[in-house]
Amino acid sequence: LSGLDPAQPYFQGTPAEVRLDKSDADFVDVIHTDSAPTIPNLGFGMSPAIGHLDFYPNGGEQMPGCEKNPVSQIVDIDGIWEGTRDFVACNHLRSYKYYSDSIIYPDGFLGYPCASYDLFQAGNCFPCPEEGCPNMGHYADRFKDKFKNDFMKLYLNTAEARDFPLWRYKITVTLSGKKKVKGYVNVALYGNDGNTKQYQITKGTLKPDNTYTAYIDADVNVGDITKVKFLWNNNWINPTLPKLGAATITVEVGENR
Repeated sequence: LSGLDPAQPYFQGTPAEVRLDKSDADFVDVIHTDSAPTIPNLGFGMSPAIGHLDFYPNGGEQMPGCEKNPVSQIVDIDGIWEGTRDFVACNHLRSYKYYSDSIIYPDGFLGYPCASYDLFQAGNCFPCPEEGCPNMGHYADRFKDKFKNDFMKLYLNTAEARDFPLWRYKITVTLSGKKKVKGYVNVALYGNDGNTKQYQITKGTLKPDNTYTAYIDADVNVGDITKVKFLWNNNWINPTLPKLGAATITVEVGENR
């Protein structure tokens, strides 16, 4: 039984008999997309974990792409009716959009077990545990016999628009060079299943021999990594033409460690 942002008003905090609960089926998975308090945030979905697996994409309260201005949202690519509904209840309706996207991406929407979204964002719950991460949506039941806890909170990030799934990587760059410079470092990943765009790893003062780490949510699952592209820039003309390189770049894949 899959709960798509089960309702908060009149249901949150009520007895299990009158709301969705994990006792309702052998396996209950839930996607929370609009769980901010109803007052004052107009959240339509409930926040407590109520299933065997509870997924909180983007933290479960505010979905990326839902803060567009009203005109661009109502005159939507999918038509005015779809756009108007999105304007009224964009976060709430993301749950079924993620679900329908999950059917097409059996390897997508990996949920990382974590105590909170802030810890997940900071990288504390990376990579997936040894038994793996469940997939939010249509394929969540592959994890049916693997959950150990009474309930499991799972976190992940999604894109702003279709296609929604993102794949999480940890990228660690150790710099090489003669002296410190100011600027930013970008990295792109290349693999046998596709390439990512460039992602910023760090910006500010760049010191040779220092190591910089970032967690990126890429819009492509690159598969086996074949190449990594390293770029740095300082956005202004420097007559001394400073040089900066990467001594090492380490990429860790969240899914398979």
